[in-house]
Amino acid sequence: MKKTIGRKDKADFPELMLTDIEVKVDTGAYTSSIHCHHVEEVEIEGEKYIKFFLLDPSHSEYNEKEFTTKNYKEKLIKSSNGVSESRYIVTTIIHIFGEDYPIKLSLTERSEMKYPILLGRKLLNGNFIVDTSKNNLSYKLKKKSVL
Repeated sequence: MKKTIGRKDKADFPELMLTDIEVKVDTGAYTSSIHCHHVEEVEIEGEKYIKFFLLDPSHSEYNEKEFTTKNYKEKLIKSSNGVSESRYIVTTIIHIFGEDYPIKLSLTERSEMKYPILLGRKLLNGNFIVDTSKNNLSYKLKKKSVL
């Protein structure tokens, strides 16, 4: 059964140690994305990894934690301004509406944007119906279940 999601919400990304982080639903984007900085591909004991920091020091959830993973791919992504760029994509879990969903996030610099995370169609399709008149439906449900 598809859940209704509004134009923005708050979600958890347990593997990335992010809780109640603001997300914006973007039906125009195919791939979901997350704001990060200092992304670099490195070699550790003969295997390729990427290292990155999520968010940036100006964000309230920034924790200075460096993430390293070999669970990534590089992909050409067309940005909102129509320019294609090569980005790293990591696979992780999003916890929303009380459930875990696998999600692929492109790592990109979004410091000029209001929301650090965009949820694209790849996550939305088959899981959610978007109602742009609503906000924080999952977050409200989460807060209600805690009471």
